[in-house]
Amino acid sequence: MLVAGFPAGSFQTNCYVAAPAPGEECVVVDPGQDAVAGLDELLREHRLKPVAVLLTHGHIDHVWSVVPVCGARDVPAWIHPDDRDLLSDPAKGFSAETKQLFGGLEFTEPDDVRELSDGATMSLAGLEITVDHTPGHTRGSVTFRTPYEDTQILFSGDLLFAGSIGRTDLPGGDYPTILGSLARTMTLPDDTTVLPGHGPQTTIGRERATNPYVREAAPHEGPSRGI
Repeated sequence: MLVAGFPAGSFQTNCYVAAPAPGEECVVVDPGQDAVAGLDELLREHRLKPVAVLLTHGHIDHVWSVVPVCGARDVPAWIHPDDRDLLSDPAKGFSAETKQLFGGLEFTEPDDVRELSDGATMSLAGLEITVDHTPGHTRGSVTFRTPYEDTQILFSGDLLFAGSIGRTDLPGGDYPTILGSLARTMTLPDDTTVLPGHGPQTTIGRERATNPYVREAAPHEGPSRGI
């Protein structure tokens, strides 16, 4: 399996591509601000053909380039319905500071938008990708899991970072809710590789042992969501 990525734009949001191997179809995860040039370079280097864009949530730093990426290759964008409105009106998810910087920009949906559902397993680009609804950072935040050798890879978006978690002070954020999502995610095996929306990769085992928010999340487990 091939997974590659790079931090894009002023937000340094990680944009990823995943494919069974070089020279095959791939999915793109979270093409953020100024991601087009870096993504084109990755696709040329590995001879990949995108068939879908997967969005972990609707914040502007993760969806900024979704329209040009989808439009140039005539592929769909997948997003949870609770965040779909952020594609055309990203200001709904802005902080006051972000509104001052980007409030005048206009955005539209890609031509083909498809909605993700919790627990669904999608077959895309030769990969089996499982969707888990993990609200708290936004109402429609999701993570994506796909098998990798004897373990799996988790695209965690802004749910889980190395040593931290996503902020919950923006519209749609909720701290107890993100702790519940985090607790359910911690049921994954220790050797699960975590590819977050920002910062370096980590593992579930490392975060279980060292992330202070994981210990706080334990009382918030609630009912199982099938992760």
